[in-house]
Parts: sequence; C-alpha cells; structure tokens
Amino acid sequence: MAIERSNLLSMMKLSIKVLIQSSLSLGRTLDSEYPPLQQFFIVLEHCLKHGLKAKKSFIGQNKSIWGPLELVEKLCPESVNIATSARDLPGIKTGLGRARAWLHLALMQKTVADYMKALLDRKDLLSEFYDSGALMVEEEGAVIGGLLVGLNVIDANLCIKGEDLDSQVSAVIDFSLYLKDPAKSETPKNDAKMTAILDQKHYIEELNRHLSGTVTDLQAKMDSIEKNNKKLSEELTAATDRINSLREEQEQLRKENETILQSSQNKEEAALQDSQVELETYKQTRQGLDEMYNVVWKQYKEEKRIRQELERELELQVGLKQEMEVAMRLLEKDTHEKQDTLAALRLQLDQVKTLNLQMFHKAQVDAQEYTNSEQERKQRLNLLCLFSVLRLGLENELRTEREQRQSLQKALQQEQDNSIELRTQLQQLQGLHAELQDLKHEKRQLQQTCGQQEQALQEMGLHLSQSKLKMEDFKEVNKALKGHAWLKDDEATQCKQCEKEFSIARRKHHCRNCGDIYCNCCSSNELALPSYPRPVRVCDVCHALLLQRSSSTAS
Repeated sequence: MAIERSNLLSMMKLSIKVLIQSSLSLGRTLDSEYPPLQQFFIVLEHCLKHGLKAKKSFIGQNKSIWGPLELVEKLCPESVNIATSARDLPGIKTGLGRARAWLHLALMQKTVADYMKALLDRKDLLSEFYDSGALMVEEEGAVIGGLLVGLNVIDANLCIKGEDLDSQVSAVIDFSLYLKDPAKSETPKNDAKMTAILDQKHYIEELNRHLSGTVTDLQAKMDSIEKNNKKLSEELTAATDRINSLREEQEQLRKENETILQSSQNKEEAALQDSQVELETYKQTRQGLDEMYNVVWKQYKEEKRIRQELERELELQVGLKQEMEVAMRLLEKDTHEKQDTLAALRLQLDQVKTLNLQMFHKAQVDAQEYTNSEQERKQRLNLLCLFSVLRLGLENELRTEREQRQSLQKALQQEQDNSIELRTQLQQLQGLHAELQDLKHEKRQLQQTCGQQEQALQEMGLHLSQSKLKMEDFKEVNKALKGHAWLKDDEATQCKQCEKEFSIARRKHHCRNCGDIYCNCCSSNELALPSYPRPVRVCDVCHALLLQRSSSTAS
C-alpha cells in the first residue's frame, strides 16, 4: 500500500508538471481532447480509487468515487451547483460518470484544490469510504491537495457528454508522454505551426458558432416583427372600426339625449300632475277619515255612557236580587213555622174530636151525665169554634203567603231574565269595546299611513321642485350654450316692459338673460349668469325670477 501510494504521488506530480508546462507553452485554453489533460484525469481517478471500499448490492460489489465526492456538497455549500449539474446531466447513468463530470466542472471553475482540501481535512468521513492505508487518508493525500493548487493557472473549456463519461473504461496510465526525449521531439517551429493551425481552427469554429447564433436570433426577430406587424394591422383595422362605431354611437347618444330630455320633461309634468291629484285625493281621504273618526268617537262615548248606565242597573238588580233572596228565606222560614203550628193545631183538633166522640158515647150511655156535663160540652164547643176560627185564620195566612211566594218567584224569574238580558248586553258592550279597540288600531294605522303618505308627498314635492329647478337650470344652460334670441337694435323702438319710446335721453339696453331690449330703469339690475363669468345687466322680470329661483334652491 505504501509503494502504491508513493508511485501514485509521483505520477500525480509528473502529470501536473507536464500539464502546466504544456499549457503555458501553448498559451491557450485547453479542451477535453488534449492528451496531457486526459492523462491527468486518469491519474486523479486512480488516486481517488486507491483503497476505496466496495459497496455490496444485489448485482455484486461496486467501487465508485462518487460517494466521497458527494461529501463535498455538505462540506462546501458553494459546490451545490456542481453536484446538481452532475446529477442532472443527461445520459449519465453510473456513479463513475457523475464523478468524472464533477471533476471536469470543478477544473473549469478552478476549485478542485479547494474542494479536495476540504474533503481531505475530514478523515472521519473518509474512513467510511476508504480502508486504512488508502492514499486519501494518509499524508500523500494532503500532498496531492497541495499540488492541485497549481492547476488554477490553467484555463480549460471542456465538452461534457454523459455517454462519453459513462462509456470510458478506467484506462491505464500512458508513460510515453513523460518518457519522450526532448531532443528527438518535433522542432519548436512545427509546434508553433500546429498551435497556429489549432488556434485558427478554434477561431473558425467559434466564428461559425457565433454566426449561426446571430442568424437564428435575426430569424426570430424577423418572425416577431412580422407577427407584430400583423397584430398592428389588425389592431389598426379594429381601431378604425371602433372609431366609426363610436361616432355612430355618439350620434345615437346625441339623439337619445334629446329624446330623453323631452321624455323627462313630459314625465316631470305628468308626475307633477299626478302628485297634485294624489295630494287632492289624500286630502279628501283624510277629511273622510277624520269625519269617520269623529262619528266612531261619538258612538264610543254613547256606548260608554249606556254601558255605565247598564252597569248601574245591573248593580241595582243584583242588590234587589239579594234582598229578594233574603225575603224568600224569611218567608220560607215563616211558612215552615206556620206549617208546624198548623200541624200542631190539627193534632189538637183530632184530639178534640176523639174527646167529643168519647163524650158522645158517654152521653149515649149515660144521658144523665150528659145533662150534667152540658155545660162542659158547651165549653168544649166554644173551644172547637175557637180552634176552627184559628184554623181558618191560619189557612188564610198560609194562602196569602203562598200567593206572596208565587209573586216573589215570578219577580225572581223576571229578575233572572233581566240579569240574562243585562249579561247579553254586557257581552255586546264587550264586543263593541273590542270593535272600538280594532277601530282605534285601524285609526293608528291609518294615521301612520297618512303620515307616511304626507312625508312621501312632501319628499315627492321637494324632489319635483328640485327636478323642476334643475330642468330650468338645464334649460338656461342650454339657452346659454345655444345662444339667446338676441333682439337687434333696429327691431325695438320702445321698452318691452314700460313701453316707452326710446330717444337720445332714454337709451336701449339688452337683457343678457332673455335678449330683449329695455330702458335703463327697467334693466338696472345685475346678476351672475351661467354663461357669463361676472355679473351682467338683466331686466326686472328676469331679476325677480332668478332671485326667486335661487332662494327656492337654497331653501
């Protein structure tokens, strides 16, 4: 391993020395077909493969230098572009091809020495890929890193093709380049001719490449210019069509504006008439509603009075009913007592009858005793007469009490009928009260609708007045824009307002609003008009009209 390391170090020194000397003697940019450069990449590849561990896979064991070179991406962030370019290069399928592409790109960017130094400083990471005693983990690797710094003086322009990099087999180092005798070599004159021919070749190739690029650019520019010309011509035709259509639309809009102005005037007049009619109908409906409300209010007061009277009568009837119930109870109590007394009297009468029978039998049996007891019998007859008189009196009282009871029952029935009628009347009053509440609710709703209609009519009147004023302003502005009917001085011989003849003392003055001719007295006022930048002379009629309009507009 040590002998291999020293041999590889010697070959690396020799290849770098020959490469630098030959590139300096040629004095030009090296390409990928230059033999010393090819031999340098072969020697560097052998150095990187020395002591490399084999990775086991399904196919077999594989040794690739792409693994340790991928570590540079982590150690040096600026090498990310080189690594991504090597991975994304089309045609490369093997790790060896990616490693060769990476070395070519690093040499063209003159960063091989820096990246290799950063990789050689991390022996701990390299130990995963190399065995102990490998060139990259020993001192020879550090020496090679120092030797690679000299390659920064070389300018290389390499053609990188994925198929070539993958298909190259690890070649054997060619020692014939380093063992040539300088005395037997070609003369410097032939070398100079060869370099001149190569330089001319490269120059012609570069010129052809540049000319082909300029031709393609010019062709693309011509195509874009033709496309732009077509687009501009289409846009020009579209613009002319658009201008013609806009002119037609302008004419149509002018006509529509005139028709809209006429229709708006007609609509405003119709709306004003409709609002006046609605105002009159609203006043009439409001008057009818007020009359209806007064009638309903009177009915409500009358019904309220009747209801109070009925309530009083009902209270009186209820009181009479209570008194009659108390009297009925008392009469029933008296009748019960009299019935009890009548029953007692009947019992006594039966006892008297039994006594009379006994006495009659005794009289039949003993006539003598009858004579003796005649006096006693008379007394008993007197008692019977007294009892019969009492019975008749009690029967008469009972008959009168029955009649009174029947009359009281009839009066009670009448009172019950009256109370039923009063209840029905009370229910009718409650229904009338509910109807009155409904009428009040309807009255409130009608008042609300009336208020809303009044507000809407006020807003409509305000809107109509504003629109009328705006229309008058539009008419004035239109007159000002179109020009007033300016009366000529020869056409007027007298003032239009006072009808006084014009003379040297009474001069003619034009009203700037209506265009008629007035005297100085009838046109002494001045006002600001839309068609004039400062106050001008106007007649008294126009002055009053304009002041009224401005005051209404302000209000």
